[in-house]
Amino acid sequence: MGNRPYRKTRSAALQLKPLSDYPISKRIAIYLTDYALFFFIHILGKTIRFDLSELEKNNHLGWQTMKQFTTKKPPCIAAFWHDRILLTTYFWRFSNYAAMVSESFDGEYIARVSQRFGHGIARGSSTRGGTQALRKMIKLLKKDKFSLTLTVDGPKGPRYNVKPGAVLLAKITGTPIVPILIQPLKFWTLNSWDKLQIPMPFGRAKVFVKEPIFVNRDATEEDLKSYQQELQSKLDELVLLGKQWRESKD
Repeated sequence: MGNRPYRKTRSAALQLKPLSDYPISKRIAIYLTDYALFFFIHILGKTIRFDLSELEKNNHLGWQTMKQFTTKKPPCIAAFWHDRILLTTYFWRFSNYAAMVSESFDGEYIARVSQRFGHGIARGSSTRGGTQALRKMIKLLKKDKFSLTLTVDGPKGPRYNVKPGAVLLAKITGTPIVPILIQPLKFWTLNSWDKLQIPMPFGRAKVFVKEPIFVNRDATEEDLKSYQQELQSKLDELVLLGKQWRESKD
């Protein structure tokens, strides 16, 4: 998107965390990894041509719901798969989005990279600090008026398996969930649990979006499971659309 920050004042979620609690060796490792990843994603992202033509032409509701958010517009939850995190981080740079990042050592440099792209950060995960992170994300949505980007199968999988966090957040806050997939035309795949996609430079990437999912505030546990399955189905459909688009370009 490439927009500059909208805020007149900097939210605490945008500020880099001091590294004084880490020994000097880990501080150096965080700094080196942080800057290396930031410049890699920044330089690679500049070479990618993002295809938004169909979304813009058709005035797609999902796209209109999530794009160009400011503090004066209602937030949304952009839900996507963990293997697309690299391009998604670059795509939503300086666009008033926030993300949840693990409190682990690895999460430290991931958080810093995200913040250098203008993303707010809530620290925690489903296995460590999850309740605290949930409260922080609710605050980001309701008080600070960030939108959220959530890797709904993260941080450790199973791959392409939607976890309940996004649906729970949507119920509590009344925020719509918008499934999104950014599909590079050509990419390398890492041998990681998520099979992370690294797009080849100077290529194309098509943006696919589904209609928003609005979760009823009175939803029962069974209802939440249905919403979770709806999100799963829409994201699965996006993966299929991305595959079909790539095959059509062969």
